[in-house]
Amino acid sequence: MKKVLVTGAGGAIGIQVIKYLLSEGKYEITALDLRNKTSQKRLRKYRRRINLIYGDMNDTVLMDALVKDHDYIIHLAGIMPPLADIKKNICEEIDYKGTETLIKSLNMYNPKATLIYASSTTIYGNQQEATVKTKSNLTFLDYYSLTKLKVEKLIERKVENYIIFRLPLVLTNPKSGAFMYNVKLNNMVEAITDNDAGYLFASSLNHTKKLNKKIWNATGGEMTTDTYRNILINILKIYGLSTKYLLNVLFVDKNFYTHTYQDNQELEKIVEFRSDSLSSYYMRLKRQVRGRKIAKLLAKPIILYLNRKNRGKLTNTLKKPFKKEEK
Repeated sequence: MKKVLVTGAGGAIGIQVIKYLLSEGKYEITALDLRNKTSQKRLRKYRRRINLIYGDMNDTVLMDALVKDHDYIIHLAGIMPPLADIKKNICEEIDYKGTETLIKSLNMYNPKATLIYASSTTIYGNQQEATVKTKSNLTFLDYYSLTKLKVEKLIERKVENYIIFRLPLVLTNPKSGAFMYNVKLNNMVEAITDNDAGYLFASSLNHTKKLNKKIWNATGGEMTTDTYRNILINILKIYGLSTKYLLNVLFVDKNFYTHTYQDNQELEKIVEFRSDSLSSYYMRLKRQVRGRKIAKLLAKPIILYLNRKNRGKLTNTLKKPFKKEEK
């Protein structure tokens, strides 16, 4: 039985990865995350079916012990915007040095293992379209994106077998996941759902030969593409207003870069990981949300304002057909 280590396992994507790996029934799974209320709550239901470890990736002794006998390492751990863009040291200490510790242990004890890393499409910067060959267009204040790019280069230099997936805006439940509010309203967004992202990472283990030593844009395609304004309006209608939304709108720079991707079919042809559309994401969100009557009431003025700014031209994603059944 192949062994898989998942870092950042308690995150929105990590939980989906564990779910899909377990459904295949052919992997021994070790989940690593920091111990906190959120990670403990999310991982509790899986504790009898996986090896659950709470610890810090900067702990050299821990990483040495974990990487020794794993065939695959799905590396999802890292700090997310907007916190990641507060100051450079946060990304440097958590994202870069944590990955550096992992790679040192990997090269010392298990150099043949495959490292699968979750990077970000924000590394392209403020551009409308991109491919994996597009040069980065970043400022020195884009700490999150610059750190992701730095980690990618470290992996390319130091790791024998690797796969790098650049993820765009990840659509998840705003209550349980980190939804990005620091995006400009008029930006076109080609997103991916946490469901499809989790399936991608789990299924990539079956395609390592074709994916190895390459960087891929891991996006949802046309079915998950719309303006950020329209996506936000739909989420506010379903979920209502949250303190998180207000704080981010008021105090956070709009520097989470979004794009459309000219090479968005290349990874799908190999892994066939897409099952979601924006409409299926909205429907799933409706099923997950209960109550929140006051939150929805408070959201109405903002929705009206966003609609007026958009002159009523909302994209009707509900009329788009699904590409295939949901996995």
